[in-house]
Amino acid sequence: MSKDQYTKEDALKDAIDKGELDTNQEETQENKEVQATQEAEKEPTTQELLDAEKNKYLRLFAEFENYKKRTSKERMELFKTAGQEVMSVLLPILDDFERALSHIDNDKEAEELRKGVLLIYQKLVKTLQQKGLTAIEVKAGDAFDADVHQAITQIPAPSDDLKGKVVDCIEKGYKLGDKIIRHPKVVVAEA
Repeated sequence: MSKDQYTKEDALKDAIDKGELDTNQEETQENKEVQATQEAEKEPTTQELLDAEKNKYLRLFAEFENYKKRTSKERMELFKTAGQEVMSVLLPILDDFERALSHIDNDKEAEELRKGVLLIYQKLVKTLQQKGLTAIEVKAGDAFDADVHQAITQIPAPSDDLKGKVVDCIEKGYKLGDKIIRHPKVVVAEA
């Protein structure tokens, strides 16, 4: 029995020793966690603060540069197309001048009237061209482009080489800068 008791006592002592070691390990782990928390709660160094402020400044500067570029681009586009509404209103007047000139050319007696109307027409065209208005040139036989032309009607192709091409231009088209403000109205040969 004494031998059994001794073995039990040794086992008990060993268990106590192991329990104390486990307790010490738990305490050591808790100490490490507390130290890590304290280090995290420390105030940042001046270099860290300086780096953070520098980063904020660089981001703000880049954002401002992007804003300047965007507004500059928008302003340039606005200037290019600012007169679009006025130009669109003046285009029917320009068409009327062209029709008047074509009818006056037929009348030989109204030579002075023709010269006066032609002078006003040329002055109007020159002024509109200075403001960026250009006519879109369309000739019979040009390839039809739906992005540029507006097809009014289709007719049977007079010849095989005109299939799918412009046959006649009914109304001129105009561009303001690079933007089409009125598409030319055309007659297209059926393909």
